[in-house]
Amino acid sequence: MKRLGCVILTILMTLSVLPCVALAQEAEYSGKSYLLMDAATGTVMQCRNEHERLAPASVTKIMTLLLTMEAIDSGALQWTDRVTASEAAAAKGGSQVYLKVGETMSVEEMVKSIAVSSANDCACAMAEHLAGTETAFVQKMNDKAQALGMQDTHFVNCTGLDDGPEAKEHRTSANDIALMSRELLTKHPDIKKFTTIWMDSVRDGAFGLSNTNKLIRFYPGATGLKTGFTSGAGYCLSASAMRDGMELIAVVMGCETSADRFTTCRQLLDYGFATYTLYESPVPEDANIPIKLGKSPQVHAVARGNTNLLVKKGDAAGITHELTLLPEVSAPIEKGMQLGELCIKSADEILLRIPLVAEETVQRKDFPDVFLELLGMVAMARP
Repeated sequence: MKRLGCVILTILMTLSVLPCVALAQEAEYSGKSYLLMDAATGTVMQCRNEHERLAPASVTKIMTLLLTMEAIDSGALQWTDRVTASEAAAAKGGSQVYLKVGETMSVEEMVKSIAVSSANDCACAMAEHLAGTETAFVQKMNDKAQALGMQDTHFVNCTGLDDGPEAKEHRTSANDIALMSRELLTKHPDIKKFTTIWMDSVRDGAFGLSNTNKLIRFYPGATGLKTGFTSGAGYCLSASAMRDGMELIAVVMGCETSADRFTTCRQLLDYGFATYTLYESPVPEDANIPIKLGKSPQVHAVARGNTNLLVKKGDAAGITHELTLLPEVSAPIEKGMQLGELCIKSADEILLRIPLVAEETVQRKDFPDVFLELLGMVAMARP
């Protein structure tokens, strides 16, 4: 009986401890929500309340920077273009470079001021320059959010300021912040020229800038990205870093202190780099397929979509791959036509299927082509 009582007591003590252990693990990460994502594949490694709709404060400016970089990379906007500060832009509060009404700055200095010092006045000036009004620009922000699958997001301004009555509608989530961060980092890598600046200046050195993201100075491999704070949103951060060819994005929202957001993102990034590695699928460079009746004798097969796979360290050694290609195809061949597949496996489990598609269009030979070819064969056959 005494032994039974001890066993029961041990079980009860164990059950009482388990919730405490879970809470202790949960308490390692501060904030109302967080998420850790691999930038290359979009794989989520850790998360909590990642779809909770919260105020993002200046993390909003990731979308402002994304639309700006899209305009630059498309050629619609030049780094040297001059942007004029309107009365509305100059009146923005919070973090700013104190633009004066009518003052002009280059696009490069505007982007630098937004990325490094979270300048609200520059964000508004860029929005007006690109769309005419901030309201019109915000519509573009929401359109882009929908295109990226950011289902938890609705923007009402380009800055994240929450001093207006409509600010209660300005919401996003840790998941959606990671999505737009990934789009900015992977599609427009030139932004890192600015998000990795620790200290700089604008106005020919007259106004100093200091990065609000302290990880840029203190976290090895940090590549960005954006801080945010208002009394309503708390302390927020989307932090990115790259090591050994793998770039991770850590997002935290609603921290009580600035130190908490940096600690949480650092812990998330540390976990990701210590636990995972990026496996690069071996897509062959000489995947050529003969073409019957094609104006070109062969077509080159290339990978379509993502070719990387996020795996836990140590698991990569057990990965195998199987290449399947059509032995021959008949013209015409359209660019993007599937010609085979690279299958990535671990034991019997398929981890990733990579379609291999035609790199270019190949037209079918017409009658004159065939006739000339026959004439050539006849001429070669003569003694």
